[in-house]
Amino acid sequence: MNIKDVADRSGLPAKTIRYYEEIGLIRPLRAANGYRSFRESDLHKLTFLSRARSLGFSIEDCRTLLALYEDRARASADVKAVANAHLARIAEKIAELRAMEAALRHLVGACAGDARPDCPILAGLETGLPQTGQTGSGGTR
Repeated sequence: MNIKDVADRSGLPAKTIRYYEEIGLIRPLRAANGYRSFRESDLHKLTFLSRARSLGFSIEDCRTLLALYEDRARASADVKAVANAHLARIAEKIAELRAMEAALRHLVGACAGDARPDCPILAGLETGLPQTGQTGSGGTR
């Protein structure tokens, strides 16, 4: 298969496939004319990588998972450890997003959203602290 064929079948852009080759995740054969020649095994790896990336695994995690995928003597505990570490990072990001949501929700709730110049949202962004119940007619941007 050429790069267009494997891109169509894997759902990955050719640029991504070339990048994966550049960083050593895949190693397609090269024809005498220098063109890449992809095997079914390359397609399977690219599909694997596409699915892993869609779940948010990093390139290094993908490298590890791909090595485990190719190692028939692997222990499933090793695979589970990589997945659990990624799950922990996802949980941490979700917690950070929830904290951001709560802070922004508080700021938005404190803002009257009227024609007055006072804006607890801008004041909160300036000070880094959620602003509560500010009233008045000036001073705050």
